[in-house]
Amino acid sequence: MAFVRVGGVPLHVVVEGSGPVCVLSAGLAMSWYDWDRVVPLLAPSRTVVRFDRPGHGLSAPAAVPPTAAGEAHRIAGVLDALGLTGPATVVGHSIAGFHVEAFARLQPARTAAVILVDGSVEEHARAPAAPALRTAAARTLGSVLTAAGAPAALGPLTRRALVRLSRTGGGDPAPDALVRRCYRTGRVLRGALLENARYLDVAAELLALRERHPLPDVPVTVLAGHDGSNGRCAMRWLDRQAALADRLGARFEAAERSGHLVMLDDPWSVARAVLGSHA
Repeated sequence: MAFVRVGGVPLHVVVEGSGPVCVLSAGLAMSWYDWDRVVPLLAPSRTVVRFDRPGHGLSAPAAVPPTAAGEAHRIAGVLDALGLTGPATVVGHSIAGFHVEAFARLQPARTAAVILVDGSVEEHARAPAAPALRTAAARTLGSVLTAAGAPAALGPLTRRALVRLSRTGGGDPAPDALVRRCYRTGRVLRGALLENARYLDVAAELLALRERHPLPDVPVTVLAGHDGSNGRCAMRWLDRQAALADRLGARFEAAERSGHLVMLDDPWSVARAVLGSHA
């Protein structure tokens, strides 16, 4: 466990294992330890890098609002700070799927493979108006809620509830001490609000990057979570994930009996996607 400074922001980083490099980036408001079930499956043959984005986990708050290009450069900056200059397999969960795809498009020589784990999909995103106003509102709301004691009172409980709702396989396995350390402060709340406020901006930026920067000729996998039901919402989500795979020329897989948090419900599916790539 260490901290590296990227773009002026101290970022929490954990590096384990040996071999070709694999970067794991978690979704909105998630932390490095949400990959704990995947890492032991990869570390015997991969150098596994986990990092918390600004305002997430143990990292410092963001200095500027997130962008697709900015998050791609952040991944590169983390690897540079660790002295890992060779191609890496980049794995992004949920909103971080935007970030790792942007990395592959903007850093093709540094990309060995791309894996989107139940990644966010926005087929026709358009950036809303007034980004500065939305950013200021998110920061103000975070400060007000923090001053009112909302994270201290509700942060860990909210985290536990959201994880349970996003899984098919049980509750939140994260240690109590780590959940309290991350979620009782306003840091993660403010980070999540900021990323959420700029979500469509990042999605629209990625759509523009797709027009200008082709993916490198590397393995790409879209791994979708599927709870096993045939309900309309579940099947629609699978269709959207499959369409994303077609758009990217990627291999499509469904992690059956898995919720959105595939790395908790079916860590082997994530490990197989990584180990099956040519990293």
